[in-house]
Amino acid sequence: MDSAWAVEVMRKAPYITVSFTRPDGSAYGVPLSLAGGAEGRAWYFHCAPVGDKLDAIASCPAVCLTAVSRCMPTVGPRDGSFTLQYSSAIAFGKAERVSDESEKTEALRLICRRFLPGHMDAFDEAVRRSLDRTVVVRITLLAPPTGKRKQYDASGEEMKFGRME
Repeated sequence: MDSAWAVEVMRKAPYITVSFTRPDGSAYGVPLSLAGGAEGRAWYFHCAPVGDKLDAIASCPAVCLTAVSRCMPTVGPRDGSFTLQYSSAIAFGKAERVSDESEKTEALRLICRRFLPGHMDAFDEAVRRSLDRTVVVRITLLAPPTGKRKQYDASGEEMKFGRME
């Protein structure tokens, strides 16, 4: 699937798993609540000022993002095989702490709009109280994300090669 489709998978996913490399070289993957900017090139998450994620970013800023926005076990409509219908995306990026206060605030606004849109009236006060003790991380994608899916149409044919309906 094309990169625009993959960005939409990332926007719809309830969380995105971000995989880091710890300072000792071991892998560390964690599902996070990310929000992407309008163009889909920058993605943000927030965290505490200390922890595995920040230690990993300091030693190796390269990360991998994976998202699944649809996952449904099913029986193949034509042959009765057990299978899985899904929509997924993967992207590679560079993670870094955001130091600019206005970018931090806008990133937190994106996150809040995505996950708590009905509470934007409390946003400014929450940011005022906690901005200085909240870390925001920007992940800049190094290339457009790619996407994959398995999906059947109404007649039971697998929709391949980017076929949309």
